[in-house]
Amino acid sequence: MGQDYYSVLQITRNSEDAQIKKAYRKLALKNHPLKSSEPAAVETFRQIAEAYDVLSDPVKRGIYDKFGEEGLKGGVPLEFGSQTPWTTGYVFHGNPGKVFHEFFGGDNPFSEFFDAEGNEVDLNFGGLRGRGVKKQDPPIERDLYLSLEDLFFGCTKKIKISRRVLNEDRYSSTIKDKILMIDVKPGWRQGTRITFEKEGDQGPNVIPADIVFYVKEKLHPRFRREKDNLIFVKPIPLGKALTCCTVEVKTLDDRLLNIPINDIVQVLLQGKLSAWEGLPCSPTPSPSPRPQVL
Repeated sequence: MGQDYYSVLQITRNSEDAQIKKAYRKLALKNHPLKSSEPAAVETFRQIAEAYDVLSDPVKRGIYDKFGEEGLKGGVPLEFGSQTPWTTGYVFHGNPGKVFHEFFGGDNPFSEFFDAEGNEVDLNFGGLRGRGVKKQDPPIERDLYLSLEDLFFGCTKKIKISRRVLNEDRYSSTIKDKILMIDVKPGWRQGTRITFEKEGDQGPNVIPADIVFYVKEKLHPRFRREKDNLIFVKPIPLGKALTCCTVEVKTLDDRLLNIPINDIVQVLLQGKLSAWEGLPCSPTPSPSPRPQVL
């Protein structure tokens, strides 16, 4: 006689998906090795994880309901024909912590209430009954590299992230992709900070972290930036340095400027373009713009 996964989760055979999740959540928290001191807790925790791993998957559950544990683990004939006439037997990976992590979005959803020895921490609000208090994860910081052209004209950057999102039951979670949009304003400087509030991983006992991007300037083949000015360095032959010459400079917007040099160049001359040929002046040294999310 095979194992009765329904009895393990203490539910009936006609239980719906939401009831299966609710049962696993209750039993997993009750029998978690960090919380339960019962000698059989470790094995019970593993059985609960295996039962949930099977019954939460429609395909595995269908095979189990029809053929039992022996058919599930030994393989059964495919119903609709295939070059492979038998299903691959199910083997539980043996890691109940993995099932727990995928369900709750963390290895221990009540970790903030226990110390390293598994003892409950007195938070002066009734122990585990005060679990309504949540903590926010630390900010996730990333660099946003932009060219001088991006910072001169302004642009829109779309950044794809993957994060853990709570399902409708508010306990289990799923990895989903999301697009963050950053509207780059002309004149932004290196170090400009863009914050997407609470766009980090979601979990039942945490406040999602903020995602913060910091502007970094890419090296440019022609210009070096100093605040809102652009520095252009041009070697000049000795003959032209002793007389008069014109230096051609191609701007960021592809205009060609002719800069006249009418005085004798002393050893080295760094000529700055006129102020209106630099970058637009940013309204603040380090703005905190409002980000967009798709």
